[in-house]
Amino acid sequence: MGICGMKKPKIVVIEDEVDILEVINYNLSKEGFDVCSALDGEEGLALIKKEVPDLVLLDLMLPGLDGIEICRKLKTDYSTRSIPIIMVTAKGEESDIVLGLGMGADDYMVKPFRPRELMARIRSVLRRGDFIEEGEGLVSIDELVIDINRHEVKLEGKKIVLTAMEFKLLHFLASHPGQVFTRENLLNHVSSDDTFIIDRNIDVHIRSIRKKLNKHRELIETIHRVGYRFRDKDQ
Repeated sequence: MGICGMKKPKIVVIEDEVDILEVINYNLSKEGFDVCSALDGEEGLALIKKEVPDLVLLDLMLPGLDGIEICRKLKTDYSTRSIPIIMVTAKGEESDIVLGLGMGADDYMVKPFRPRELMARIRSVLRRGDFIEEGEGLVSIDELVIDINRHEVKLEGKKIVLTAMEFKLLHFLASHPGQVFTRENLLNHVSSDDTFIIDRNIDVHIRSIRKKLNKHRELIETIHRVGYRFRDKDQ
């Protein structure tokens, strides 16, 4: 049976290593989160559907129903697809990270990790979407302002000229600060029927965007062997 407390926001932790699960649960509870936990995939999936948490912390290597399959099920179910997922993986499982992110997971942690790092990552994911919106179609982060309606980007009050593809990429990444996207993720979100690009062309567009962002180029971070993310405003 899953174990659940009474505080909010609610987090479901699915982890088959009891010692690790206890440490995670202890630290989450100490930080004021409502923690629900499960030791295997089947139990965890049922717990998620029952509790509908604010976030899922999901180990990829689980007995029976593994983390990748749970992620797929959650992201293809209308009732759970919007729940953020942080994957927990061991070193050397980079292919699983890419696969999980491609299915819609929001972030990942590599074991071993420090509790403080985990808490920061969880708060970052829960906070996503909390970037400044000054109106529909307008995203503003620090000195960068993206106006989707005018198809206009300003940096420190000055317009910067982007191609149509560069604009789509920058707007999409900036609208999801802190979230890691594979090249395939980005292709799926910015390509259209009349536009043909391959995944490595994403790198070319990102380099061009960074060049135009000049001293603010670090806003777009490269995640080695995975993809890209727009820097979280609190990082």
